[in-house]
Amino acid sequence: MNKLRVRYQKLYKIKLLMHFTTIIRTIEGILFGISTVTESAPHFRDNIDIKRYMSAAIIALVPSTVAAIYFFGLRVIAMIIVSYITGGIIEVLFALVRKKDIEEGFLVTGLIFPLVLPPNTPLWVVAVGIAFGVVFGKELFGGTGRNIFNPALVGRLFITISFPQIMTSSYKLPFVDGVTSATPLVLFKTSHTLTPWFQLLFGATAGSMGETFRIGIIIGGLFLILTRTTDWRIPIFYIGTILGLSWIGHIFIPDKIASPLFQLLTGGLLFGAFFMATDPVTSPFTRSGKVIFGLGIGIFTLLIRVFSGYAEGVMFSIILMNGFTPLIDHIVLSIKYRPVENER
Repeated sequence: MNKLRVRYQKLYKIKLLMHFTTIIRTIEGILFGISTVTESAPHFRDNIDIKRYMSAAIIALVPSTVAAIYFFGLRVIAMIIVSYITGGIIEVLFALVRKKDIEEGFLVTGLIFPLVLPPNTPLWVVAVGIAFGVVFGKELFGGTGRNIFNPALVGRLFITISFPQIMTSSYKLPFVDGVTSATPLVLFKTSHTLTPWFQLLFGATAGSMGETFRIGIIIGGLFLILTRTTDWRIPIFYIGTILGLSWIGHIFIPDKIASPLFQLLTGGLLFGAFFMATDPVTSPFTRSGKVIFGLGIGIFTLLIRVFSGYAEGVMFSIILMNGFTPLIDHIVLSIKYRPVENER
Protein backbone atom coordinates (compact mmCIF):
# COMPACT_ATOMS: atom_id res chain seq x y z
CA MET A 1 0.00 0.00 0.00
CA ASN A 2 2.87 2.39 0.80
CA LYS A 3 4.44 1.70 -2.60
CA LEU A 4 1.16 2.48 -4.32
CA ARG A 5 0.89 5.70 -2.35
CA VAL A 6 4.40 6.76 -3.33
CA ARG A 7 3.55 6.17 -6.98
CA TYR A 8 0.27 8.03 -6.62
CA GLN A 9 2.00 11.03 -5.05
CA LYS A 10 4.07 11.47 -8.20
CA LEU A 11 0.93 13.05 -9.68
CA TYR A 12 1.66 16.16 -7.59
CA LYS A 13 4.84 16.76 -9.63
CA ILE A 14 3.15 16.71 -13.03
CA LYS A 15 2.89 20.31 -14.23
CA LEU A 16 -0.30 19.76 -16.20
CA LEU A 17 -2.03 18.62 -12.99
CA MET A 18 -0.80 21.42 -10.71
CA HIS A 19 -4.16 23.22 -10.82
CA PHE A 20 -5.95 20.03 -9.73
CA THR A 21 -3.95 19.40 -6.56
CA THR A 22 -7.10 19.67 -4.45
CA ILE A 23 -8.83 16.86 -6.35
CA ILE A 24 -5.70 14.68 -6.31
CA ARG A 25 -5.31 15.13 -2.54
CA THR A 26 -8.97 14.30 -1.93
CA ILE A 27 -8.73 11.07 -3.93
CA GLU A 28 -5.53 10.22 -2.02
CA GLY A 29 -7.38 10.65 1.26
CA ILE A 30 -10.18 8.37 0.12
CA LEU A 31 -7.82 5.66 -1.13
CA PHE A 32 -5.04 5.77 1.46
CA GLY A 33 -6.21 7.97 4.35
CA ILE A 34 -4.80 11.34 5.35
CA SER A 35 -1.12 11.27 6.31
CA THR A 36 -1.15 14.42 8.48
CA VAL A 37 -1.23 12.85 11.95
CA THR A 38 0.88 13.69 14.97
CA GLU A 39 3.53 11.21 16.01
CA SER A 40 2.79 10.82 19.71
CA ALA A 41 0.02 11.09 22.27
CA PRO A 42 -1.85 13.01 23.49
CA HIS A 43 -1.96 15.00 20.26
CA PHE A 44 -2.85 12.09 18.01
CA ARG A 45 -5.30 12.96 15.31
CA ASP A 46 -7.45 10.18 13.87
CA ASN A 47 -7.09 10.33 10.11
CA ILE A 48 -10.51 8.84 9.39
CA ASP A 49 -12.72 10.71 11.86
CA ILE A 50 -14.71 12.57 9.21
CA LYS A 51 -14.83 9.58 6.89
CA ARG A 52 -16.04 7.36 9.71
CA TYR A 53 -18.82 9.80 10.59
CA MET A 54 -19.92 10.18 6.97
CA SER A 55 -19.79 6.43 6.39
CA ALA A 56 -21.94 5.73 9.45
CA ALA A 57 -24.47 8.39 8.44
CA ILE A 58 -24.76 7.00 4.92
CA ILE A 59 -25.18 3.45 6.26
CA ALA A 60 -27.95 4.72 8.55
CA LEU A 61 -29.69 6.33 5.58
CA VAL A 62 -29.69 3.11 3.52
CA PRO A 63 -33.07 1.80 4.83
CA SER A 64 -34.81 5.11 4.05
CA THR A 65 -33.16 5.34 0.63
CA VAL A 66 -34.00 1.77 -0.37
CA ALA A 67 -37.58 2.22 0.85
CA ALA A 68 -37.92 5.46 -1.15
CA ILE A 69 -36.81 3.68 -4.33
CA TYR A 70 -39.19 0.79 -3.61
CA PHE A 71 -42.17 3.06 -2.91
CA PHE A 72 -41.64 5.76 -5.54
CA GLY A 73 -39.61 4.13 -8.31
CA LEU A 74 -36.39 4.83 -10.18
CA ARG A 75 -37.10 8.55 -10.24
CA VAL A 76 -35.67 8.62 -6.72
CA ILE A 77 -32.30 7.53 -8.08
CA ALA A 78 -32.44 10.27 -10.72
CA MET A 79 -33.08 12.89 -8.03
CA ILE A 80 -30.19 11.61 -5.92
CA ILE A 81 -27.85 11.67 -8.93
CA VAL A 82 -28.86 15.25 -9.79
CA SER A 83 -28.27 16.28 -6.19
CA TYR A 84 -24.80 14.73 -6.06
CA ILE A 85 -23.70 16.03 -9.46
CA THR A 86 -24.92 19.60 -8.95
CA GLY A 87 -23.73 19.95 -5.38
CA GLY A 88 -20.52 18.06 -6.10
CA ILE A 89 -19.55 20.41 -8.91
CA ILE A 90 -20.09 23.41 -6.63
CA GLU A 91 -18.02 21.80 -3.88
CA VAL A 92 -15.15 21.15 -6.30
CA LEU A 93 -15.24 24.69 -7.72
CA PHE A 94 -15.10 26.28 -4.26
CA ALA A 95 -12.30 23.91 -3.23
CA LEU A 96 -10.27 24.79 -6.32
CA VAL A 97 -10.75 28.52 -5.79
CA ARG A 98 -9.74 28.26 -2.12
CA LYS A 99 -7.00 25.74 -2.91
CA LYS A 100 -8.25 23.49 -0.14
CA ASP A 101 -9.25 19.85 0.07
CA ILE A 102 -12.73 18.78 -0.96
CA GLU A 103 -14.71 18.10 2.21
CA GLU A 104 -16.54 14.79 2.66
CA GLY A 105 -19.50 16.50 4.31
CA PHE A 106 -21.33 16.76 1.02
CA LEU A 107 -21.62 12.97 0.80
CA VAL A 108 -24.32 13.12 3.47
CA THR A 109 -25.85 16.46 2.45
CA GLY A 110 -26.19 15.30 -1.16
CA LEU A 111 -28.19 12.27 -0.03
CA ILE A 112 -30.30 13.87 2.69
CA PHE A 113 -31.47 16.72 0.46
CA PRO A 114 -33.39 14.64 -2.13
CA LEU A 115 -34.80 12.44 0.64
CA VAL A 116 -36.60 15.44 2.19
CA LEU A 117 -38.28 16.32 -1.11
CA PRO A 118 -41.65 15.17 -2.50
CA PRO A 119 -41.20 12.31 -5.01
CA ASN A 120 -42.55 14.32 -7.97
CA THR A 121 -40.21 17.27 -7.50
CA PRO A 122 -38.88 18.34 -10.94
CA LEU A 123 -35.20 17.58 -11.42
CA TRP A 124 -34.37 21.21 -12.17
CA VAL A 125 -35.88 22.19 -8.80
CA VAL A 126 -33.66 19.56 -7.15
CA ALA A 127 -30.64 21.15 -8.83
CA VAL A 128 -31.64 24.68 -7.82
CA GLY A 129 -32.33 23.65 -4.23
CA ILE A 130 -29.08 21.78 -3.63
CA ALA A 131 -27.08 24.54 -5.35
CA PHE A 132 -28.62 27.20 -3.11
CA GLY A 133 -28.15 25.06 -0.01
CA VAL A 134 -24.47 24.35 -0.67
CA VAL A 135 -23.58 27.92 -1.68
CA PHE A 136 -25.63 29.94 0.82
CA GLY A 137 -25.91 27.33 3.54
CA LYS A 138 -22.28 26.30 3.69
CA GLU A 139 -19.71 27.71 1.27
CA LEU A 140 -20.35 31.39 1.99
CA PHE A 141 -19.69 30.62 5.65
CA GLY A 142 -16.32 29.09 4.79
CA GLY A 143 -17.18 25.47 4.04
CA THR A 144 -17.74 22.35 6.12
CA GLY A 145 -17.36 22.95 9.83
CA ARG A 146 -18.01 26.68 9.63
CA ASN A 147 -21.64 26.77 8.52
CA ILE A 148 -24.30 27.88 10.99
CA PHE A 149 -27.30 26.31 9.26
CA ASN A 150 -27.87 22.82 7.91
CA PRO A 151 -27.20 23.11 4.13
CA ALA A 152 -29.82 20.53 3.15
CA LEU A 153 -32.49 22.38 5.12
CA VAL A 154 -31.41 25.75 3.69
CA GLY A 155 -31.95 24.38 0.19
CA ARG A 156 -35.27 22.79 1.15
CA LEU A 157 -36.49 25.99 2.77
CA PHE A 158 -35.51 28.04 -0.29
CA ILE A 159 -37.43 25.95 -2.81
CA THR A 160 -40.42 25.65 -0.43
CA ILE A 161 -40.74 29.43 -0.32
CA SER A 162 -39.74 30.04 -3.94
CA PHE A 163 -41.86 27.33 -5.59
CA PRO A 164 -44.79 26.70 -3.22
CA GLN A 165 -47.13 25.48 -5.94
CA ILE A 166 -44.65 22.92 -7.21
CA MET A 167 -43.69 21.69 -3.76
CA THR A 168 -47.25 21.32 -2.45
CA SER A 169 -48.46 19.47 -5.55
CA SER A 170 -45.58 17.00 -5.78
CA TYR A 171 -46.69 14.55 -3.09
CA LYS A 172 -48.13 11.20 -4.07
CA LEU A 173 -49.00 7.85 -2.55
CA PRO A 174 -46.49 4.99 -2.92
CA PHE A 175 -46.87 2.85 -6.07
CA VAL A 176 -49.36 5.34 -7.58
CA ASP A 177 -48.06 7.29 -10.57
CA GLY A 178 -49.45 10.60 -11.74
CA VAL A 179 -51.88 11.09 -8.84
CA THR A 180 -51.07 13.68 -6.18
CA SER A 181 -52.18 13.24 -2.59
CA ALA A 182 -52.28 15.27 0.60
CA THR A 183 -49.92 14.33 3.40
CA PRO A 184 -51.33 13.02 6.73
CA LEU A 185 -50.56 16.35 8.43
CA VAL A 186 -52.44 18.29 5.76
CA LEU A 187 -55.39 15.91 6.01
CA PHE A 188 -55.58 16.45 9.77
CA LYS A 189 -55.18 20.22 9.53
CA THR A 190 -57.85 20.63 6.83
CA SER A 191 -60.38 17.89 7.59
CA HIS A 192 -59.35 16.37 10.98
CA THR A 193 -58.73 13.05 9.25
CA LEU A 194 -56.37 10.74 11.14
CA THR A 195 -54.26 8.30 9.13
CA PRO A 196 -53.95 4.87 10.83
CA TRP A 197 -50.69 4.47 12.74
CA PHE A 198 -49.63 1.27 10.94
CA GLN A 199 -49.83 3.08 7.57
CA LEU A 200 -47.65 5.84 8.98
CA LEU A 201 -45.17 3.38 10.42
CA PHE A 202 -44.68 1.29 7.29
CA GLY A 203 -44.77 4.07 4.69
CA ALA A 204 -48.17 3.65 3.04
CA THR A 205 -48.76 7.42 3.00
CA ALA A 206 -47.84 10.49 0.99
CA GLY A 207 -44.83 12.48 2.10
CA SER A 208 -41.24 13.34 1.35
CA MET A 209 -39.33 10.40 -0.09
CA GLY A 210 -37.20 9.59 2.92
CA GLU A 211 -39.70 10.28 5.69
CA THR A 212 -42.49 7.77 4.95
CA PHE A 213 -40.86 4.45 5.96
CA ARG A 214 -40.50 5.29 9.63
CA ILE A 215 -39.41 1.81 10.68
CA GLY A 216 -36.31 2.32 8.54
CA ILE A 217 -35.72 5.77 10.03
CA ILE A 218 -35.87 4.38 13.56
CA ILE A 219 -33.43 1.58 12.66
CA GLY A 220 -31.01 4.05 11.12
CA GLY A 221 -31.34 6.46 14.03
CA LEU A 222 -30.68 3.76 16.62
CA PHE A 223 -27.63 2.67 14.61
CA LEU A 224 -26.20 6.19 14.82
CA ILE A 225 -26.83 6.37 18.56
CA LEU A 226 -25.51 2.88 19.37
CA THR A 227 -22.33 3.48 17.35
CA ARG A 228 -21.99 6.86 19.13
CA THR A 229 -21.91 8.62 15.80
CA THR A 230 -24.53 11.00 17.18
CA ASP A 231 -25.50 11.92 20.72
CA TRP A 232 -28.81 10.58 22.04
CA ARG A 233 -29.80 13.79 23.83
CA ILE A 234 -31.07 15.80 20.87
CA PRO A 235 -33.41 13.17 19.33
CA ILE A 236 -34.63 11.91 22.70
CA PHE A 237 -35.45 15.34 24.12
CA TYR A 238 -36.91 16.45 20.78
CA ILE A 239 -39.22 13.45 20.59
CA GLY A 240 -39.98 13.59 24.31
CA THR A 241 -41.00 17.24 24.08
CA ILE A 242 -43.32 16.53 21.18
CA LEU A 243 -44.94 13.60 23.01
CA GLY A 244 -45.37 15.52 26.26
CA LEU A 245 -46.73 18.75 24.80
CA SER A 246 -49.03 17.02 22.32
CA TRP A 247 -50.43 14.81 25.12
CA ILE A 248 -51.31 17.90 27.16
CA GLY A 249 -52.56 19.82 24.12
CA HIS A 250 -54.68 16.92 22.89
CA ILE A 251 -56.56 16.92 26.18
CA PHE A 252 -57.55 20.58 25.94
CA ILE A 253 -57.78 21.24 22.17
CA PRO A 254 -58.07 17.86 20.42
CA ASP A 255 -59.42 19.47 17.24
CA LYS A 256 -56.13 21.32 16.76
CA ILE A 257 -53.56 19.04 18.37
CA ALA A 258 -53.60 15.38 17.38
CA SER A 259 -52.56 12.55 19.69
CA PRO A 260 -48.86 12.10 20.60
CA LEU A 261 -48.46 8.97 18.46
CA PHE A 262 -49.86 10.75 15.40
CA GLN A 263 -47.55 13.72 15.97
CA LEU A 264 -44.57 11.41 16.26
CA LEU A 265 -45.30 9.34 13.15
CA THR A 266 -46.24 12.14 10.75
CA GLY A 267 -44.22 14.52 8.64
CA GLY A 268 -40.46 14.58 8.87
CA LEU A 269 -40.26 14.51 12.65
CA LEU A 270 -38.38 11.24 13.04
CA PHE A 271 -36.16 11.90 10.02
CA GLY A 272 -35.38 15.37 11.30
CA ALA A 273 -34.75 14.16 14.84
CA PHE A 274 -32.21 11.50 13.86
CA PHE A 275 -30.56 12.85 10.72
CA MET A 276 -30.82 16.66 10.61
CA ALA A 277 -31.13 17.99 14.15
CA THR A 278 -28.08 15.93 15.14
CA ASP A 279 -25.78 17.52 12.55
CA PRO A 280 -22.54 17.95 14.58
CA VAL A 281 -21.68 21.26 12.92
CA THR A 282 -24.97 23.10 13.35
CA SER A 283 -26.04 21.69 16.74
CA PRO A 284 -24.57 22.46 20.18
CA PHE A 285 -21.42 20.63 21.29
CA THR A 286 -22.15 20.88 25.03
CA ARG A 287 -24.32 18.18 26.61
CA SER A 288 -26.63 20.65 28.31
CA GLY A 289 -26.79 22.60 25.07
CA LYS A 290 -27.97 19.50 23.24
CA VAL A 291 -30.80 19.09 25.74
CA ILE A 292 -31.88 22.72 25.33
CA PHE A 293 -31.60 22.37 21.56
CA GLY A 294 -33.86 19.30 21.51
CA LEU A 295 -36.41 20.96 23.77
CA GLY A 296 -36.45 24.09 21.60
CA ILE A 297 -36.99 22.18 18.37
CA GLY A 298 -39.84 20.24 19.94
CA ILE A 299 -41.60 23.36 21.19
CA PHE A 300 -41.26 25.24 17.90
CA THR A 301 -42.29 22.20 15.83
CA LEU A 302 -45.58 21.82 17.67
CA LEU A 303 -46.29 25.56 17.69
CA ILE A 304 -45.77 25.80 13.93
CA ARG A 305 -47.82 22.68 13.22
CA VAL A 306 -50.74 23.89 15.31
CA PHE A 307 -50.89 27.66 15.01
CA SER A 308 -49.23 28.56 11.69
CA GLY A 309 -50.39 28.25 8.11
CA TYR A 310 -47.95 25.40 7.54
CA ALA A 311 -48.87 21.81 8.31
CA GLU A 312 -45.27 20.85 9.08
CA GLY A 313 -42.83 22.58 11.40
CA VAL A 314 -39.72 20.38 11.56
CA MET A 315 -37.70 22.19 8.90
CA PHE A 316 -38.40 25.68 10.22
CA SER A 317 -37.75 24.62 13.82
CA ILE A 318 -34.35 23.08 13.15
CA ILE A 319 -33.23 26.08 11.06
CA LEU A 320 -34.44 28.44 13.78
CA MET A 321 -32.60 26.59 16.54
CA ASN A 322 -29.46 26.36 14.36
CA GLY A 323 -29.31 30.14 14.65
CA PHE A 324 -29.39 29.90 18.45
CA THR A 325 -26.72 27.18 18.67
CA PRO A 326 -23.71 29.49 19.30
CA LEU A 327 -25.66 31.41 21.96
CA ILE A 328 -26.78 28.20 23.67
CA ASP A 329 -23.22 26.87 23.93
CA HIS A 330 -21.97 30.28 25.09
CA ILE A 331 -24.53 30.47 27.89
CA VAL A 332 -23.90 26.88 29.00
CA LEU A 333 -20.15 27.40 29.13
CA SER A 334 -20.55 30.74 30.91
CA ILE A 335 -22.64 29.13 33.63
CA LYS A 336 -20.56 25.98 33.94
CA TYR A 337 -17.17 27.66 33.91
CA ARG A 338 -17.56 30.85 35.90
CA PRO A 339 -14.44 33.00 36.34
CA VAL A 340 -12.73 32.42 39.67
CA GLU A 341 -12.25 35.54 41.74
CA ASN A 342 -9.01 35.78 43.64
CA GLU A 343 -9.48 35.79 47.38
CA ARG A 344 -7.72 38.54 49.30
